Amino acid sequence: MKIALLTSGGIAPCLSTSLGKLTENYLNNYPEAEIIGYLNGYKGLLLGNSISFPKSLKNNIQNIYNFGGSPIGNSRVKLTNVEDCIKKGYIKEGEIPLELAAKQLVKDGVTILHTIGGDDTNTTAADLSNYLKDNNYNLTVVGLPKTIDNDVFPITQTLGAWTAAEQGAIFFENIVNENTTSDRQLIIHEVMGRHCGWLTAATALEYRKRLNERKFIPQIGITKEKWDIHCILLPEEEIDFDKECKRLNRIMDTHDCVNIFLSEGSGMRTIISETEKSGETVLRDAFGHVRLDELNPGQWFAKQFSIRLKANKVLVQKSGYFSRSAKSNSADLELISECANYAVTSATNGISGVVGWDEDNNNQLSCIDFNRIKGGKLFDTSLDWYQNMMKEINEIEK
Repeated sequence: MKIALLTSGGIAPCLSTSLGKLTENYLNNYPEAEIIGYLNGYKGLLLGNSISFPKSLKNNIQNIYNFGGSPIGNSRVKLTNVEDCIKKGYIKEGEIPLELAAKQLVKDGVTILHTIGGDDTNTTAADLSNYLKDNNYNLTVVGLPKTIDNDVFPITQTLGAWTAAEQGAIFFENIVNENTTSDRQLIIHEVMGRHCGWLTAATALEYRKRLNERKFIPQIGITKEKWDIHCILLPEEEIDFDKECKRLNRIMDTHDCVNIFLSEGSGMRTIISETEKSGETVLRDAFGHVRLDELNPGQWFAKQFSIRLKANKVLVQKSGYFSRSAKSNSADLELISECANYAVTSATNGISGVVGWDEDNNNQLSCIDFNRIKGGKLFDTSLDWYQNMMKEINEIEK
């Protein structure tokens, strides 16, 4: 039995931990198994670049849980995007990425492939798995669902998302003190989330939990209201901009600051439309996703709000790279361990798919068929915890 591990896409606070848990399980229960890791995701698979995980790693594996990122690296590669693979130099003209990847797995003698990534990584794994089946090569592919956006169907909770929310809250706990540097200060905390507002909402919830544990000093202006969140903008919710600006102006007049949590995908359609109307090009990645770094929704909203709120100072801060590069917290460690153990059981039994809590099956831990995996799951804004939080936020001005 030869196992290959591969991490792909953007990083999240679960990659090192997932690698560690999978490796630990195989080394403890299948000591004769060989383990390799393809470097930089599907790029490494196409180029045949891998490293061996020696048996001696068993004595040092616990230390991997203290690190974020991935020791074997990541990249964004879609095996069905031939043109992009040629452009990046991963394949030559006339080669087919899926075929090349399959031949590399055969050459390396891999019998089990574990992919750790989001919907793009695992749908690419599905393409690879189907190709191998069609060509009569027996390989079991079992994925683990990584994304801090928590937006993969039908996964209830993706790995790393809880940690990212906690770290985003810690990030803003420092940034919010910038409100003491100016009068009429506007702070926009931009949180990752292309189509789904879960991470922004969960980060806000974690921040307000921490806020509730602090002691304030109203006698000298250190009030909970000034340090609180005053507005949350999510892709799932339409905003009445005029009405919201009137409300936020009242908060600005009373508390001398406004703190906004913005999901980076909020208002994306509006910004794209306005960008294209002006004749500018909207850049996209290999998967066709808008490159949000170039679109810069935080700056766009900052400009609109700063004028309407008559802000004297505007600060846009992004917590994404800070939060996604953290090591797993205790909640994610427990979830990752549960999923990794199940993934090894599924793999050794020859069952391919993505392991996670299946929301269509009473949140049971399952190996979900690749064909059911897709991205773009929206955050359910009707959830009680979110509605209760928004009610409290909307009460701040009163």
